[in-house]
Amino acid sequence: MTAPGYAVFDTAIGDCGIAWNERGVIAVQLPEGSEEKTRTRLAARLPDAVESVPPADVQRSIDGVVSLMNGKRTDLTGVELDYEGVPEFHHRVYEFIRSIPAGKTLTYGDIANILGLPGGAQAVGQAMGRNPFPIIVPCHRVLAAGGKDGGFSARGGVATKRRMLVIEGALADEPTLF
Repeated sequence: MTAPGYAVFDTAIGDCGIAWNERGVIAVQLPEGSEEKTRTRLAARLPDAVESVPPADVQRSIDGVVSLMNGKRTDLTGVELDYEGVPEFHHRVYEFIRSIPAGKTLTYGDIANILGLPGGAQAVGQAMGRNPFPIIVPCHRVLAAGGKDGGFSARGGVATKRRMLVIEGALADEPTLF
């Protein structure tokens, strides 16, 4: 297997990064405040990765992320993700969250209930906090009980989450079930 590749690209919310291997996208990095900081963070997460020109399928993923962050209703569910090393429960949560369309939100509790885990909101929240594919797995569309923002582990925290929701046309004040 060849070394993973990665690239840094500009979006409306700042410089993001993406990494891939032969099986698909292995990581997405939200902005860290500058192109260099984003690159450094992504390289630290994946020390074997080599900065390179993305293959066509990854470039389409980048174009989709850029489009979504520019406010266009872009469907990223076709992006191939490599879930190797991702716990089975997290994988299940991420695949469900990918079905939440832009402009819509659910709560951690809603997702737990839909997945047949009543009382599992905290477990869903923990999975969100470990999401290696933000934006493609749109954890920003998941809110706390009562439609409150909840947490967000990216630089800028909840302000970044709110900005992403505003770009997508979702109201962060109330869940908008789909």
